[in-house]
Amino acid sequence: MNTIIDLPPDLLMTIGAENKDFAVKAARAQPVKMSLFFVLFGTFWLGFTSIFVIAFLGPLFVGKEVHFTSNNVPVVAGPGNLGEITVHAMIIGLFVLVGLGMLGFGINSLFKKGGYFVGTPTRLVNFHKGSIRSIDWELFSGDISVSGSSGKGNISLGMRTGRMVSSKNGPERYVPDVLYMSGIPNVFEIEQICRKRIKENDPTPAAT
Repeated sequence: MNTIIDLPPDLLMTIGAENKDFAVKAARAQPVKMSLFFVLFGTFWLGFTSIFVIAFLGPLFVGKEVHFTSNNVPVVAGPGNLGEITVHAMIIGLFVLVGLGMLGFGINSLFKKGGYFVGTPTRLVNFHKGSIRSIDWELFSGDISVSGSSGKGNISLGMRTGRMVSSKNGPERYVPDVLYMSGIPNVFEIEQICRKRIKENDPTPAAT
């Protein structure tokens, strides 16, 4: 596949004399849908939490008392007596911080660039803000997702590495790492190249 793109000098030095299967510049670090999920969920979370902020802490902001029950005992807290409400306020504040974190992460990921990606016969190289990451094709599992159009689309490459995630109502489950190339041209051609290189470098012995 012929692609014309100016690559940073440091990236060219890293590639050296290796053949380039493809070279693209990703518009984003991850697909828009993922970023919007965090934005919408963070907004919902903050909206839900704000109900408790207004109902429980709102009166304090205007100098009034708050009446509530703690361990079945009526409690009154006010501007001059915050001891009984401090723990509850900290819990509510923690929920607010979680919502702000999700919202901030989503907004940041919407505008975060993905950098350059160069595929060679043996590895995939990512260059982003002066940092270079080189991943051998054998570290990818072959689980590939493609979306968008040939003009511009997204590729998700599943990896053999990952982490165990605990579940509240069930056993832990393994979640593989995923590498995203989002907002790139020639997405279907690049997907075929990636799939070919992953199969060529597959460390799993062939079944006999």
